[in-house]
Amino acid sequence: MSKRSEYRSDADIVGLYWARSESAIAATADKYGAYCHSISYCILRDHGDADECVNDTYLDAWNSMPPHRPRVLSTFLGKITRRISIDRWRRAHAEKRGSGEIPLALDELSEVVGTDGGVSDALDAKILSEAVGAFLRRLPTAERRVFMCRYWYLEPIDVICERFGYSESKVKSMLSRTRSKLRAKLGEEGLI
Repeated sequence: MSKRSEYRSDADIVGLYWARSESAIAATADKYGAYCHSISYCILRDHGDADECVNDTYLDAWNSMPPHRPRVLSTFLGKITRRISIDRWRRAHAEKRGSGEIPLALDELSEVVGTDGGVSDALDAKILSEAVGAFLRRLPTAERRVFMCRYWYLEPIDVICERFGYSESKVKSMLSRTRSKLRAKLGEEGLI
């Protein structure tokens, strides 16, 4: 058994970070490297940039643990990767704002949670994210998965269609209905 494969549980990997063991990075890369790369690639559409963001994710995780002890390591790493990738995308497209999947997906969501700050600022607000999370947990599995692919992983519509075997009109309709339900739910709770 290799040294990397013996650290399969998230608790073991987090323990390596807390022990300041350099093998924490290798164990993380072994278990979650492809997952983090897919998140970054969906945002950046460049394997080299995605690789750099994944490496930055490992550094951020190293600097965050301790003091942070994530309960769900995949979610923790996914959030870091997503944030780093979106920041990199914003820097690269600062002058070309308005083209690509990220502004399109965020514009779709801004219809629901439009605020004076940016939509990404609104989504980072703790109370709003908790309400959205509770809403998503109550959705049927198919709707939740399509919604997450579009607005968390920022996947293009055609990729979502291929992934689930749905037509483009079905995916667009499903997303529109889900956004409407979310808007209504957030309105009921006084969040928009």
